[in-house]
Amino acid sequence: MNSEQILDMVKTILVEEFETEEADIVPEANIYEDLDIDSIDVVDLVVRLRTETGKVIQPENFKQVRTIKDLTDALEDMMQK
Repeated sequence: MNSEQILDMVKTILVEEFETEEADIVPEANIYEDLDIDSIDVVDLVVRLRTETGKVIQPENFKQVRTIKDLTDALEDMMQK
């Protein structure tokens, strides 16, 4: 998966699961503040990402994730391993 495909996957999940407006899902958007995703939602997001990617997602890989770009970068790095 390339970064564009990862971003599309993240957008789809956020729109379907969390009713986020697709126009709000931009690389610089803060997941917690701009998209109103809380820590419980993040757990659900990680579970869905694991299902979509087939990869085991380690929580420590996502501790520094704050923005959509952080998330897509972390996922891209994980997918390359």
